[in-house]
Amino acid sequence: MAQDHRARQYASTHQRIYDAAMELFTELGYEEVPISRLASAAGVSVQTFYAHYAGKDELIMALPERADVDALIASVPADRPLRERTSSAILGFVRGLSGDRYADALARWRLIARTARLRYRAAEYERATAQLFLDSLGVAADPAATVVVTAHLSAYTQALLRWGESGGELALAAVVEEALDALRGL
Repeated sequence: MAQDHRARQYASTHQRIYDAAMELFTELGYEEVPISRLASAAGVSVQTFYAHYAGKDELIMALPERADVDALIASVPADRPLRERTSSAILGFVRGLSGDRYADALARWRLIARTARLRYRAAEYERATAQLFLDSLGVAADPAATVVVTAHLSAYTQALLRWGESGGELALAAVVEEALDALRGL
């Protein structure tokens, strides 16, 4: 029982920090908000902020969980070609975003698209996500598979940036499909 209470309290504080940060980033700009101001706005100490997030970048950038990637990959028949499995998994994720998760993704990618530092960091997260895909697909040691998967994740990141830049005016699934379709012509 006490552990459940601690977990709920941790999750509540985590969300409160995130919400305060997004509000400040939207109002003042990402680069203009120091961690001390984020912590104060969330009603926590700087030490508590760091207990929840490694830094501001990690507050915005989020790697998928391995189990989530495994589930996406498992949702596509294993007998399909690697390109199709990868693009179908990505599109499955995008099409599954709705409600608060969709709004949150848009807010994050709007911020990433307009912040040079975060655009740069997005490439790091893209590579780490590609590695999760490669591991889940069981092809991490295959150089050709690495090219295919990383190209798909790069196209996906570019689509997210374009979507963020549009402020959500462009339909996310359509932008992602367009980016992934561009790979077929190569």
